[in-house]
Amino acid sequence: MKMESYLAKEEKFNRTTEPHSLPIYPTSSFKFDSIDEGIDLFENPSKGHVYGRYGNPTIEAVAQKIANLEAYELDLDPFGIMVSSGMAAISTLTMGIMKAGDTLLTQYDLYGGTSYLFQNFLTKFGINIIAVDFSDIEQVQNVIESEKSIKMLYCETPANPTMKCIDLSFLASLCKKNDIICAVDNTFSTPYIQQPFKYGFDFVIHSTTKFINGHGNAVTGVIIGKNKKDYDVIWDAMKVLGTNCNAFDAWLVNNGIKTLAIRMERHAHNALELAKRLEGMKEVQRVNYPFLQSNSSYHIAKSQMKNGGGILSFELYGGMEKGINFMNSITLPSLAPTLGNIDTLVVHPASMSHRNVPKDIRLKYGITDGLIRISVGIEDIEDLFHDLAKAIQ
Repeated sequence: MKMESYLAKEEKFNRTTEPHSLPIYPTSSFKFDSIDEGIDLFENPSKGHVYGRYGNPTIEAVAQKIANLEAYELDLDPFGIMVSSGMAAISTLTMGIMKAGDTLLTQYDLYGGTSYLFQNFLTKFGINIIAVDFSDIEQVQNVIESEKSIKMLYCETPANPTMKCIDLSFLASLCKKNDIICAVDNTFSTPYIQQPFKYGFDFVIHSTTKFINGHGNAVTGVIIGKNKKDYDVIWDAMKVLGTNCNAFDAWLVNNGIKTLAIRMERHAHNALELAKRLEGMKEVQRVNYPFLQSNSSYHIAKSQMKNGGGILSFELYGGMEKGINFMNSITLPSLAPTLGNIDTLVVHPASMSHRNVPKDIRLKYGITDGLIRISVGIEDIEDLFHDLAKAIQ
């Protein structure tokens, strides 16, 4: 063999013991020892690895770990499929399960990107969207009983950015009674704080970019199903749509998972303390945080969440002008359109994350011009409150 040929070939590697940390498999494809093996794997991809878009050992290990966390101490056999973002998780799940003529029942107070996907893209493929207030039990029951084409119910709790919590047990039991698939975005809580499978949900999705990673260095998402029987339909949608994750980002998420418990405890501790202090400021009209006793969702949150999590929002008197002035006055937190990092991040939903949501709908569900959302970090609470209070005043 000439050197040029040898240079182009991969050397076989010899692994004698198991690595302590999860290895990264940065390869676009996998080779076969024979054509028979290749044929077998193309017919049965779950038996091995074929192509990077179909699966990768690094990605699959991380996806299964998150699935096991969502089903922790529950008698379930879950699966996880990791994708390129939280939005990829939502689009892959909905397009994998739904077809033209089906109806998706959801809530108005969703993350702006999710609402935009449902209203502006799924409708193009003949999927009907019905949005209601999921805290109105009678309204939800009436819609489900009158609209027989509902295939899936999709929700998020706490909702972004109002922090309103919905009763997972009620929604899951209603869906089961009417043969409706139910899915929930659990990004804000993570499985450390809330496990929707415990209450009967079929699917859980995460933007793992956020708290599960925790360090703001990877954009990823995950779809978790509580039954392995649903794996093939979701995996097939991921494969065909090309929403697969990459190995390096999955590896970064895996590193973040290891500190999830201690981070979420600190996030929640700081968020509750900050919420209490903001509630006492005369310039603040309202504070939204699930574990504040003044919050309308307090009892629901206490029944299904371990703590209140790391996100809060508050409304300033003065509307859009006051909100923008506040954003321009903060110095310690970062003004960044994301959440879940170890440092504090602030957004103004009306001008940023929810700018494409019609104003009348925003206002109806509490997303006002003066609303501020804070992803509370792990900094010293005195430093953080001092900076925010100064900006508010």
